[in-house]
Amino acid sequence: MGIRSEHAYLAAMASIGLTVVAWAGSLKMEPGLDIARADRWGIYVGEWAPTFFGLGLALSQYEQQEGATSATASEPLAQSIG
Repeated sequence: MGIRSEHAYLAAMASIGLTVVAWAGSLKMEPGLDIARADRWGIYVGEWAPTFFGLGLALSQYEQQEGATSATASEPLAQSIG
């Protein structure tokens, strides 16, 4: 499908930034409501990051098994393990 591990890692990093934006935006857009609502928005979006990191790790492992990664990219990893 063309989705690589780097895409999942980028989505995870973006969701971390979106967490802060959602939390701050909820505080400013809905000043009459308490801070608990803003916290819930931040936590909701913040739960996406570990999922995307997990997908990135799974995709990375799949790419290595299928030989999708280049030899130059896997050489430092092989040297650090061996």
